[in-house]
Amino acid sequence: MERLNVPGPKAKQIVAEDSKFISNSYPRAYPFVMDHGKGTEVWDVDGNRYLDFAAGIAVTGTGHSHPEVVKAIKDQADKFLHISSDFYHPIWVELAKRLDSISPFEEEAASFMTNSGTESVEAAIKLARFHTGRSQFIGFLGGFHGRTYGSLAFTASKPVYRHGFFPLMNGVVHAPYPDPYRQILNSKEGEPYGETVVRYIEEQLIGRVVPADDIAGILIEPIQGEGGYIVPAEGFFPALRKLCDKYGIMLIADEVQSGMGRTGKWWAIEHFDVIPDIITTAKGIASGIPLGAIIAKKSVMTWPKGAHGNTYGGNPVASAAAIATIDLIEREYLQNATDMGQYMMGALEEIKSSHDSIGEVRGIGLMLGVDFVKDKTSRKPDAEIRDQVERLSFEYGLVTLGCGKSTIRFAPPLSITKGEIDEGLQIFNHVIGLAERGE
Repeated sequence: MERLNVPGPKAKQIVAEDSKFISNSYPRAYPFVMDHGKGTEVWDVDGNRYLDFAAGIAVTGTGHSHPEVVKAIKDQADKFLHISSDFYHPIWVELAKRLDSISPFEEEAASFMTNSGTESVEAAIKLARFHTGRSQFIGFLGGFHGRTYGSLAFTASKPVYRHGFFPLMNGVVHAPYPDPYRQILNSKEGEPYGETVVRYIEEQLIGRVVPADDIAGILIEPIQGEGGYIVPAEGFFPALRKLCDKYGIMLIADEVQSGMGRTGKWWAIEHFDVIPDIITTAKGIASGIPLGAIIAKKSVMTWPKGAHGNTYGGNPVASAAAIATIDLIEREYLQNATDMGQYMMGALEEIKSSHDSIGEVRGIGLMLGVDFVKDKTSRKPDAEIRDQVERLSFEYGLVTLGCGKSTIRFAPPLSITKGEIDEGLQIFNHVIGLAERGE
């Protein structure tokens, strides 16, 4: 298997210029400098070809530059690029109708359009506070919800995100995420671990820290993204929904990374037979054009005119891209995410069986994580080998990203084929061996 000579001369030049003029706060994984892409394939500025198993962090769900999405963008751009949210335009309304059609709610949905995931979370926080008349929230350890101040108050995946930025928005306490692989709470005999976490929330957080009638919402990723692609333990979501109903708390599902068909359903929370009150979305909603939204039950979207707004919300070009994206996912890629996800999971499990460094393969659909460990008994995370695998994958032509303490995440385009999975995982398997041998 051929190792690429990367970064090449053009890439080196651009990286050097980047370091002079771009904020060094961006957490670059390795010096991949993209030139163009098509589907799952991408090329750097020096002509090297890669398979993209990250999709811009689960953003380009329809693949890079899908012709139907590109056409929708061009057609709208010929008409007009922008009209502020002080006015109306038909494609914005059409997008809202489409979001209603794919929402998990039994009642009608109403949407507020944003420009990013963190802005969606900010809007959800405000709506929950306004609708309930309460001020406090519960988040989860390992969660990532963005880097603006309200979102950052919930983000608890890495201390670097918070270092130097205190005080944050007040009113947020954190519970352990129901990670079945690394449990930190003790369950009662016969009690599913997911129910243990909810019992902790009720007995310890509500019972000792924050009164239930002050809690506006519980914000949670149905599958943790940045925290390690963690699927919650059995029994968790039904118990959490029951708790929210008991105390009149809004259940807010952060589907920024896990939504828009990524798991084979429109929303990851649908796998757990639970209906939230508010959904936040972004990333995969418009195939790479910046757009986000909160989608809420119509009965929850009760704030009045002027309570919240923005300049770019419902941008016509972004809305056109989103409608084309929804069409493609609905027609082809929702099922493909299920089928290719099952195929990829099976292939990763086979790879795991031949590598002592892999502790767990987990995920749903095309949101899959490979967790590297010091040994399979202690399950102690091995960040060093994960980082080596990430770097070596790049050097052999596979774009990946890490998450959590020791996980490689796989979030390829929902359009990926078996052949592309086979090719990418052949590289992945090869570089794990190199990393284990210290080569």
